[in-house]
Amino acid sequence: MSEPLAKEPRPVDVRLGSATNAVRPILAAERSLGAGRAQWIALLAVAGAAFVADQVTKQVVTRTLAVGETVDIVGPFSLHHVQNSGIAFGLFASRTTIVIAVTAVAVAWMVWFFARTARRHPVLPVALGFVLGGSIANLADRVRLGHVTDFLDLEAWPAFNLADTFIVVGVAVLFGTLVLADRPQQLHGRRGDSPFHSR
Repeated sequence: MSEPLAKEPRPVDVRLGSATNAVRPILAAERSLGAGRAQWIALLAVAGAAFVADQVTKQVVTRTLAVGETVDIVGPFSLHHVQNSGIAFGLFASRTTIVIAVTAVAVAWMVWFFARTARRHPVLPVALGFVLGGSIANLADRVRLGHVTDFLDLEAWPAFNLADTFIVVGVAVLFGTLVLADRPQQLHGRRGDSPFHSR
């Protein structure tokens, strides 16, 4: 009697999910990090809310306070109407054209970055939405008026506006999120290289 033929070993698949037909596994290399419909909606919602909030507060300040006028609120915090032709916190004043060009490039890069990596972390649409909304709000003012309206004053710090706040908060959240997202992968890689790691 002839011996039965030995079965060939099946290739090992790294399964992250299934295809739409629930049969073919989705390999790790096939998983896209690009922005989907849900990510774009979240980004536009956050950016739009940040833009509207900034523009409304600037309109209120412009209509109620004269340029240079100050209203004390509490402690070192006050409302101080200032017209700023520079970037956040008064940097690069009187360089409006350069600031507009740099901001436009930064906005384009953020959209490109989001389109490619939006699914990297669920917080990414929110963080980048804050940065994008604040950047576009200030950019619109510079193009339309040649300056932005600053009104939040802490005495020891140059006056700023709500858009500046959104940008700073968004960048902080974005940086922290990406660093924390990469840390588990780095730790996993180190453990795998350990001589005591079981294989």
